[in-house]
Amino acid sequence: MIERLRRVHPGFLASVTNADEAGFARTGGADVIDCKDPSSGALGALPGAVVRDIVARIDGRLPVSATVGDLPPDPDALVSAAEAMAATGVDIVKVGFFGDRNPRPAIAALGLASLSRTRLFAVLMADQKPDYAVIPYLAEHGFIGVMLDTAEKASGRLTSFLPSGGLLTFVQAARAHGLMCGLAGSLRMEDIAGLASLGPDILGFRGALCTKGRTSTLDPTRVAAIRLEIKRAREADAAQKRSVA
Repeated sequence: MIERLRRVHPGFLASVTNADEAGFARTGGADVIDCKDPSSGALGALPGAVVRDIVARIDGRLPVSATVGDLPPDPDALVSAAEAMAATGVDIVKVGFFGDRNPRPAIAALGLASLSRTRLFAVLMADQKPDYAVIPYLAEHGFIGVMLDTAEKASGRLTSFLPSGGLLTFVQAARAHGLMCGLAGSLRMEDIAGLASLGPDILGFRGALCTKGRTSTLDPTRVAAIRLEIKRAREADAAQKRSVA
């Protein structure tokens, strides 16, 4: 299920808050269904029962990920949250690392957590001076990927904090250590072409899919529009590769 994401670049991750939104996102062409409560922070966690409903609605047709909340890098707290979320049946648990505290003890502890078949995906915050030096440490401790996101959504989107050169450095660092990589953070449709050209595995969206901002309802029309723009970016990339060959 997860490996299919390596075959499509970039994959379209749609963050949803309930099973109905998950259904809209799947029908609209999302490649990953991401369970998140945007009213509770950058990586707000949904209740386990809601995540189970989403997993049941998707029924194995797409990978499902879930965030564990905006938690400090405390090993015990993050392991407990990750294990609880893994028990819902999601394919991926996303764990964010906020602020300037050393995340390495928590990363090591998460690598030993009892997650069954669920895999770990780290999230670094572009607006909090992310330390790319932790990327090889993530790979050493069993994470399958790492994403750049933003902690303060009202302060601007991902491209406001890092130029394309900085984002490319991140993508290349992840790939150098065998990790999947994702880009998110208040992304808009006009960001897609430029970000897709950097070669990420995933582009993540929430606010751009909603009627009135990230805490409002998912709009199927917007989901389809983002999917179409990602499809265009894929086709442009494929055409460029053919011309070079």
